[in-house]
Amino acid sequence: MGLFDRVGRVVRSNLNAMVGAAEDPEKILEQAIIDMQEDLVQMRQAVAKAIASQKRVQQQATQANNEANKWHQRAQLALQKGDENLAREALSRKKAQADAAASLQAQLSQQTAQADAMRKNLIALEGKISEAKTKKDMLKARVSAAKANEQLQSTMSSMSTSSAMGAFERMEEKVLMMEAQSQAAAEIGGASLDAAFAELESSGVDDELAAMKQAMLGGSTPAGTAQLPSGTTQSVPQDSAVDAELEDLKTQLDSL
Repeated sequence: MGLFDRVGRVVRSNLNAMVGAAEDPEKILEQAIIDMQEDLVQMRQAVAKAIASQKRVQQQATQANNEANKWHQRAQLALQKGDENLAREALSRKKAQADAAASLQAQLSQQTAQADAMRKNLIALEGKISEAKTKKDMLKARVSAAKANEQLQSTMSSMSTSSAMGAFERMEEKVLMMEAQSQAAAEIGGASLDAAFAELESSGVDDELAAMKQAMLGGSTPAGTAQLPSGTTQSVPQDSAVDAELEDLKTQLDSL
């Protein structure tokens, strides 16, 4: 294979690839219908010309037959008048018109067959165009659906689904953490409240115990006796009944 042949093949392949890439199905279908309609117009014009030519030949054949009949009548008239030469001339004209009529009749038969074939082709072309229009609408609908699907797939592929789902997961984890912190704060607040009430309750018992001790101590001290200074101890007489009551109170406090 020569160099020029190889170069020519490369050029043709590149051109074919460029043309194939540039082809738009919708535009190509529309152009194909336009071309077919132009062919239909030309076919109709050709059929009209064939029919017109057929009618003209038919008129010429009829006229030739009429002329032949007329010259036949003239030949008869010439013979009746005894003019044989004129009758011969009339018969000669009759023969020429009869030959022309026969030739025109043969041409008419040929043109009639041709016109009939053109009519059939015209009807077939009209049917093909109607079918092509129906197919064009169907193909255009399929092309539109394919383009819409392609655009949808492109949109879906361009969307960062993984990152979006990751964002949802992070936000869900954050919400769970916030809920846990809120619950922990509530529990801590409740524990502090319970501790405060426990402290109040314990301090109330201690106060009551101290008051009872003070009352007991105040009852055993003689009236008018001054209170000893702080840090000074004074012996208190032991009373078994008091000690028993004190132990009973301690037991009750321990059981609380």
